[in-house]
Amino acid sequence: MIHIIEGLGEAEQQPLLDAMFEARKRLFVNLLDWDLETVDGRLEIDRFDDAFATYVIVTDNARRHLASLRLLPSTRQHLLGSMFERLCRDGVPTGPEIFEITRLCLPPTEPKTERRRLRDGLIHAMVAHGLEHGIRQFTGVVTARFRERILAMGWDGEALGPAIDMGGGRLGAFRVTIDEATPALLVANEILPLADRSEATS
Repeated sequence: MIHIIEGLGEAEQQPLLDAMFEARKRLFVNLLDWDLETVDGRLEIDRFDDAFATYVIVTDNARRHLASLRLLPSTRQHLLGSMFERLCRDGVPTGPEIFEITRLCLPPTEPKTERRRLRDGLIHAMVAHGLEHGIRQFTGVVTARFRERILAMGWDGEALGPAIDMGGGRLGAFRVTIDEATPALLVANEILPLADRSEATS
């Protein structure tokens, strides 16, 4: 199942949010050794996890976290605008129709084919959410190699500047523009949606 949680969520969504924060801690802190804040040594939560964040979460039928990503409005503080401005040759894109993709969290212990299936499902759910809510562009910061894959997915994408060595590897910023044709373009490039229906929660 795919869940869209906007903001801090309701009481019944807290177990799902906590499971996502726990998965983020296992991946980004324990495995990748990123220097990130944690809560109670268990949850990876930063200053951007606030009432303005949107979470796209994939679960199994028992509502166990499988994969997730976070969307941040570019009109407020976000990673690209706060920490990675120099990756954008012509300035950081901002506006009410632009959101940033962050914290893509996939299960590291699953086979590559399963991680890709979940990633592609998240992308389709993100695009569907964007089209329903007036979002027309997504930005993000990723490794130079992953940026090449993102830009080759079939949608209208562009690099915002050259990749730069930021100490932990070469990073690059990107922007993708979406419209009603985007889902079909993704499918034509074998980026496929998950079969499950979405559950949207404000």
